[in-house]
Amino acid sequence: MDAVVLGLPRGGVPVAFEVARALHAPLDVIVVRKLGVPTHPELGMGAIGEGNVRIINDEVLWKTGVSAKDLDEVERRERIELDRRARLFRINRPRADVTGRTAIVIDDGIATGSTAHAACRVAREQGAARVVLAVPVAPPHALERLEEVTDEQVCLETPGWFMAIGQWYRDFAPTPDAEVVELLHRTDQPQRAPEADRGS
Repeated sequence: MDAVVLGLPRGGVPVAFEVARALHAPLDVIVVRKLGVPTHPELGMGAIGEGNVRIINDEVLWKTGVSAKDLDEVERRERIELDRRARLFRINRPRADVTGRTAIVIDDGIATGSTAHAACRVAREQGAARVVLAVPVAPPHALERLEEVTDEQVCLETPGWFMAIGQWYRDFAPTPDAEVVELLHRTDQPQRAPEADRGS
């Protein structure tokens, strides 16, 4: 399989690192940012991604009464942070070419699906022939909404009762930027072939 593994920074990259290592596939990041409701930042009203990808959840906007001005301000702030992180994670490292290949988009879990939606759109716009979304846990309704932007989905747990991604982890401490950079650097190093694959 001619695949590229694409982790969502920050928490998705440690998961993506293990998948890339198992598949002997290149690892890169797709930088996306959640657009949080100003009064409840953890609640996503949409997401933005590289290449000016923008996903807005009209239902959340309607329920929370966020104005167009507030939405624009949140998006402006998050776009600055997205660009900063893209430069940080890709310093001296070109973007992986996904043109005509299978892009395996990985996060540490899905809640509303906005950031995953943006990431899959970015992969498609970068030329991926197939987009596979792979996550450890997600609610079924979020995966259903993502069918329009994915060719295949792999999800280990799809609980009907779902409050937050962190409830499915023993340790859900934030992944530091430095760890993301280190994992990307480690995948750039030549991997030793398994003993069984080497000649005698």
